[in-house]
Amino acid sequence: MNNFFKKHPFLLLVGGLGLLIVFQREAVMPLVTEVIKSDAFLVDSKDQGSQLPISTEMTAIAFNHCNNYIKSELDSDISVTFTNKPVKAWSLGNYQFLINADINITDESGNMTTKRYVCRITYDKGDDQEGVLDFDNWTMVGVSGIDEI
Repeated sequence: MNNFFKKHPFLLLVGGLGLLIVFQREAVMPLVTEVIKSDAFLVDSKDQGSQLPISTEMTAIAFNHCNNYIKSELDSDISVTFTNKPVKAWSLGNYQFLINADINITDESGNMTTKRYVCRITYDKGDDQEGVLDFDNWTMVGVSGIDEI
């Protein structure tokens, strides 16, 4: 038998792959299906996500917190102004927001450039809306688009 597999290693490879496929179909996939059907990953929240850009009170507050965060991270010699509202804002569900907005940057020589940034921010208190204006109740996930300033 040992001599057979030395002469035909390809058959051993094909047989092993066949066993792996059968194991995955009969053991792994039913387990994955049961986990998917369960409520293991269900987040029960009043905030439903949307694939379309929206404008709500929460997206406006998230936009303001993103702007304040950006302003606090920049050097004091850089002058920035923000637009009144974001270009687009999405609620990703469970009080997670994605903000796309413009920022006007004026350098020391007076040159003004406009940059578009994306900010992802999460409100940590969930359905409890009392602390939405306090930045300590928010988590800044990240900002991109203005890395070079």
